[in-house]
This record gives sequence, structure tokens and C-alpha cells, in this order.
Amino acid sequence: MSVSGVKQQRLLIGGEWVDSSDGRTFEVRSPYTAELASLGASASVADARRAVEAAAGAFDEWSATPLSERRVILERAADLMQERGPEFAAIVAEETGGTFGWGMFNVGLATGMLREAGVHAAAVHDQEIVSHISGKRMRGVRQPAGVNVGIAPWNAPVILGTRAIAAPLAYGNTVVMKASELSPRVHGAIIECLVQADIPAGVVNLITNDPADAAEVVEELIAHPDVRRINFTGSSHVGAIIAEKAGRHLKRVLLELGGKAPFVVLDDADLDAAAAAANFGAFFYQGQICMSTERIVVDRRVADELAAKLAARAGSLSVGDPSDPSTQIGPLINAAALDRVSELVEDAVEKGAQVLVGGEADGLVYRPTVLRGVTPEMRIYREESFGPSVSIIEVDGADEAIDVANDTDYGLASAIFSRDVERAEQLAGRIQSGICHINDATVHDEPQVPFGGVKNSGWGRFGGEWAAEEFTEVRWITVQDELREYPI
Repeated sequence: MSVSGVKQQRLLIGGEWVDSSDGRTFEVRSPYTAELASLGASASVADARRAVEAAAGAFDEWSATPLSERRVILERAADLMQERGPEFAAIVAEETGGTFGWGMFNVGLATGMLREAGVHAAAVHDQEIVSHISGKRMRGVRQPAGVNVGIAPWNAPVILGTRAIAAPLAYGNTVVMKASELSPRVHGAIIECLVQADIPAGVVNLITNDPADAAEVVEELIAHPDVRRINFTGSSHVGAIIAEKAGRHLKRVLLELGGKAPFVVLDDADLDAAAAAANFGAFFYQGQICMSTERIVVDRRVADELAAKLAARAGSLSVGDPSDPSTQIGPLINAAALDRVSELVEDAVEKGAQVLVGGEADGLVYRPTVLRGVTPEMRIYREESFGPSVSIIEVDGADEAIDVANDTDYGLASAIFSRDVERAEQLAGRIQSGICHINDATVHDEPQVPFGGVKNSGWGRFGGEWAAEEFTEVRWITVQDELREYPI
């Protein structure tokens, strides 16, 4: 549907694409051109309630549907998404300023998530348990939990929107996706693929909302008695609010939150490989990734060489129009994001940091920035920049490197570069993060892995067999085959 040539994203409730109950919409503007990119339906609390009720109504039939049939639907949706890759990438560019390459990367990983979800759901089996009671058979059984609410962010919109619902659907749950206010059409396109793959009405539902209504809509989605699980990907600040609301209603939550990823470079590292990985990890999608490399913790003996190599790479990245396939760095999502990165860099410079490259903006495009001489007194040492900036912090030896890597409230992704892999593996065990990559970038994800963090980066794990822990209920079922004597 379009309004004055601008595409509008409607709600999906109970298998029907509908406008909000009061007809309101909200605007999304391109971060690069400031032109109107899309109109989203402004869901009311009543709309959110109806979406949950639709999901609850579809649960019994969907949970009883054989996994083989659920997998076929997810596979068809993946095929449709893959076919429409360029269309997805174009919407990503329009709504979020992501480059064409970033959009296609999103589609590639998201289709894998749809395909893999059913594979891992098939690996879940009942577990026989030995009883101490004569004649008693016992099993531990995993069953679908019920209605799942997936709250998806804008920054990797195809990946994270798909991740919010793929595993819950594979395990037999029904879902309500609350789309990001900044990427409603991207998230709507994911849902459209499932609808066109013939998923039954009510199994998947979509809510889009005006930013001003977010608190009320989320409150309804969490508080509704039919909702049994919530997963949220976003900032640690909002994640804490979600967890508090869910806790009041005794609802289980999976949280994947912010990060301040350390990238440890030891004195024996391959510096060309380290510079390439750091450049990718720090600046891919303008650094607006939870796993982005934010702190390069480097042994002082190799700091000069690494800094020069990284600065050369960062300075050669092409910046500008995200719709141009040759562009590597596009705009930040909005003016607030630009202000945040600029303020953090300015604060660091005022306190003695050196800008090796970057530090300038053209509109919302902030040039890839490498800072050297960052110290704990600077805000950027601790605060998540969520932009195209990276800090070089020099240390003396591996022990100090691990201490600095752990000197953060976050604990999502990390990396260690060393030619001595055994040494690196031992040090990886000391880093306080849910993810650690040896001789690779901090930005990496695959559908079959246990993805998640520790500390203020959240709790729980998406991906692979570990998703069963988040999206199913474990039940204990017994059968007493022999007559039992009781003490009274």
C-alpha cells in the first residue's frame, strides 16, 4: 500500500493486514536524504491486545502441527527472502541508512536463521529419567511455551527481526513481533515472507507503533496474561526496563543488549590480520552493531605499527550515499547518534587523545575515526559509542591486557590476536564476555551458535540448540505402572 507515493507498513493481526484501530500513522525519514521513507501504522494498546489474542488463539493448532510442516513453512519463507534480497537491501538503505552490502549481509544471515531453526528444533527429544520408586517411568519433556513477544531493533533489522521469531516459531510457539519504530517496513517485509509462505493466520502477528506510544504498547505486550516469553534486543538501558516490567508479571525474558567489545592484540600477533579484522569490526555498518570493536587493547611494543596499519585502512573506506553499491560507510541512524559519537570523540581529544584519522562529519555521515591514547578518564573509554569510532589503549603484557579488556560493565563480544593459539585460548577463558574470537573480528554470528552476553550485555542465548532453553517449557511427566504403597 502507498500514501502519496510513500509506502505504508500496516499491522498484521490474526492473518489480516490492517490499519491501526484509530487510523494514526507515524513517519520514518531517510537518515541520508531526510526524505520520507515510510509510514507506519501507529498501533494502540487495543491493537497490541488483539495481536496477542490472535496469537493465543492460534497456539493450540500450531503447537500440534508436526515439526516437519513447520520447517517447510520456514524454508519457504527463507526462499522468498533470498529471492527478494535486493528489495530488502533497498528498504534497509531507505529506513536505516545501511549500505547495499550491509542489507544483503543481513538477508544472508537471516535466511540461514529461518532454515536452521527447524533443524535445531528437531534435535530436541524427551529425556528418560530414572526413578527411585519401583514401577515408575519418568520423562523430562520440552514443550512450546505459548505466545512469544519479539521486540526487534533497527540496527541489523533483517537479522535481528528474523532472530526474534524464527526459533520461537520452529519450537511451536506463536509470536507477536513488535517492530522497531525506525525500520517498520523492513520488519514488515520479514513477516510478509512468512505470510506468503502460508503460515496459518494468527501464528505470526506484527505491531508497529509511534515512538511516543512505545511504553504503553510494550507494557500491554508484556503484561498480557497470554504472553509467556519475551525476547528483546537493544540497549542495556531499555533492556533493564523490559526486565523490570517482565519481572513484575513473572515473565521470562531473553535479553541481548549493548557492548563495548575489546580487541586484544598481543605482542606476537599478525598485525596485518589484526588491522583488517579491527577495521571491519569497528566500522562495518558505521559501528552500529552490538558486537562492534570499540576498544583495541594492544601491547605497547606493537602499538605504533598496528595504529599506522589501522589508520590507513580506516582512511581509505568510501563514505556517502548508502544506495550506491560502492559505498562502505553510510550515515548514522539519526542526529542524536551523530551527537553522541561527536561528543565522545571531542571529550577524548580535550583530555589528551589523538585523532589518527576521521573525527569529522558530513551531514549524518561520520568519517571512520581512530583514537590513540585513550585513558579511563575519557568517557569513550567506558561508554558505548555505537558509531564509527574505535579507541586504541596501550598496555604492557597479556595480564594487563586482560584487566583492561574486563574493565567495562559490558560483556558481549571480544577478540584476541596472537600467533600462539594455545596461549590465546587460555586468555580467552579469562575475558568476561559471552563471545570470544581468536584471530578474528568481534563482529560475527551464525545461526547455530549460542549468541549472547554477560554482565550488562544481557542474559540468555539465541541460536542453535541453546534456543530450546529460552523458547520451551520443561515438564516432568511420570507414569506409575505398578501399585504403589504410600506411607499414609
